Amino acid sequence: QVQLVESGGGLVQAGGSLRLSCAASGSIFSINVMGWYRQAPGKQRELVAVITHSGTTNYADSVKGRFTISRDNAKNTVYLQMNMLKPEDTAVYYCNLRTIGSGSWGQGTQVTVSS
Repeated sequence: QVQLVESGGGLVQAGGSLRLSCAASGSIFSINVMGWYRQAPGKQRELVAVITHSGTTNYADSVKGRFTISRDNAKNTVYLQMNMLKPEDTAVYYCNLRTIGSGSWGQGTQVTVSS
């Protein structure tokens, strides 16, 4: 079992920044992909950014150049630095960890960007 605990969400004005953190605990296979997804009201959950255990990253087009994903393998923690936030970034952000044959989700953290 893998547990994911997110932190760092909140309310920010457009143009501001937030940093999300997600700490994983439990039985974690070293080869994995960690990432962030988001879900706005009335919309499907969508990928924001993912990072492999070796540091390869992938971003949604909508956040490229504004968001940066990183991870600390020693701490089993993934981060999402969000800059130049826009009202359309408002959503619940979920942490995800995928490994061979399994995947886990965090409980989600609310990010609200006011105009």
